[in-house]
Amino acid sequence: MTRIHPSATTSPMSEPAGAPAFAVISGAQVQRVLTGREDQVVEVIDDAYRLHCFGGGTENPRSCSLRLPDRPASRIMALPASIGGHVGVDGVQWISSFPGNVAAGRPRASAVLILNDHDTGYPFACMEGSIISATRTAALAALAAEWLGCARPRPTRIGFFGAGLMARYVHTYLVGTGWSFDETGVYDLAADSVAGFRGYLERSGAAGRIAGYDSAERLIRASDVVVFATVATRPHVGDLSWFGHNPLVLHMSLRDLAPEVVLASVNIVDDVEHSLTGNTSMALAERLAGNRDFLCGTLDDVMDGRVMLPVDRPLVFSPFGLGVLDVALGKYVYDEVSRGGELRVVDDFFHELRRYG
Repeated sequence: MTRIHPSATTSPMSEPAGAPAFAVISGAQVQRVLTGREDQVVEVIDDAYRLHCFGGGTENPRSCSLRLPDRPASRIMALPASIGGHVGVDGVQWISSFPGNVAAGRPRASAVLILNDHDTGYPFACMEGSIISATRTAALAALAAEWLGCARPRPTRIGFFGAGLMARYVHTYLVGTGWSFDETGVYDLAADSVAGFRGYLERSGAAGRIAGYDSAERLIRASDVVVFATVATRPHVGDLSWFGHNPLVLHMSLRDLAPEVVLASVNIVDDVEHSLTGNTSMALAERLAGNRDFLCGTLDDVMDGRVMLPVDRPLVFSPFGLGVLDVALGKYVYDEVSRGGELRVVDDFFHELRRYG
């Protein structure tokens, strides 16, 4: 059975020795914690990302993908990570991507996030992870947009290529951190996705003029900021002339741009080694070029002033997505739920607690 833990603290292992607590945190609880806290969440992501790039307080191994030969378009990924400092937690995001879900009216991705105690290694929480993942991605997009847009005129037109859940989260986080646009453009191959996203934009009251586009080219040419939020598994945008106005491109879905477009752009990533894996557009560009010279640097390089960003080419941000950010955000959610006395603890989850019975 489960019970609400009335005296839970932010220390997951505060139970008596030999009886570690294990809590389950639902998607509704995750969403209640995160909704309306865009600025705070961006700070959590900023802190965790800087700690990762500093190199002394995190471990973020490469993700592991479970490929499914009978369902080649689908996969399940494990993103393990550890973060030290004041967060002090280990964990793993187990996230699936099943594009076929979209046709059935379900989100493409589903996930759970497991958090492990820093000192004992015992898992102390399992929470719904797709909201964590989408929020982490959107918060990083907002953080990147703020830093990468510094050297360019403030954009007035944003275009979303792909109109699903990820697009909604990115828009929410841009608006929630102070962005506004005169026009929000939308393009998607699925008419119902365009209609659903338009409905969200109208309800948000923060979209300015809403424009639906009947072609990818028209959307890109009309946008100062282009957000790619698709389920593409291989590049499908290869005409560099569409980017002749040198927009800021938030390449959140990672596999939309042909390597030729990448090689002609200013490219910023979240982590070099991670971004060049998994047949991303960045990885394909490396194979085509035979080197990594096309990478201008990381977002951390920009934030610390180690690189300057040319303004005479498209500026592309391609974040692979770091498990350490999921774990840090998950710990933030855990702490908030715990602080509110709403942890649902599973009694006797760990059974064999004596080494010799």
